[in-house]
Amino acid sequence: MAAQHTGQIGREAGGHEKIETSNFLMIVLILLAVAVGGIVEIVPLFFQRSTTQPVEGLKPYTALQLVGRDVYVREGCYNCHSQMVRPFRAEALRYGSLSVAGEFVYDHPFQWGSKRTGPDLHRVGGRYSDEWHRVHLINPRDLVPESNMPAYPWLASANVDPASVAPRMKALRRLGVPYSDDEVAKAAEEVKSRTELDALVAYLQVLGTARK
Repeated sequence: MAAQHTGQIGREAGGHEKIETSNFLMIVLILLAVAVGGIVEIVPLFFQRSTTQPVEGLKPYTALQLVGRDVYVREGCYNCHSQMVRPFRAEALRYGSLSVAGEFVYDHPFQWGSKRTGPDLHRVGGRYSDEWHRVHLINPRDLVPESNMPAYPWLASANVDPASVAPRMKALRRLGVPYSDDEVAKAAEEVKSRTELDALVAYLQVLGTARK
């Protein structure tokens, strides 16, 4: 009996040893485990209304706001600012109501993030005036002396290219953003003679305002 038990342990140890000493086999099994775990966690999200349907009151970005969002991404604002109020009491007290997936269905890609050198911006819409944002973006230290945020003065003199907006909206429409033909047609006129600073401020002012 003891010999049989010892032999069984030896066979089990041999099986583990074979896996642990084979780099190729270990890599294949790890990738398989990660793939299965990822599929189990991610695939169901595509069938949940809370993650695929917009919250009540959510509207696609206007042409000017859309340009502002692209400026936000281009300048790497997401490297220091998240847009996701997490489900913790301290977060809600500081930033506002918790973020939900339905608020981001028109964002491609979403700007959730996890790095916070600066504050979370998801509920920043309407908290400050347009003029406050302009001054802050041109030179943050004029309003927050201890800020280490870079200044973006060139945005005030960089004009938006009207011809570039309609193609962006058409591309997003293919991804499910419900832009109408009329909105696409009027996009160039909406951003005519506007600066990238105007666009970025418009984008910031709409963040988190769909859900009260």
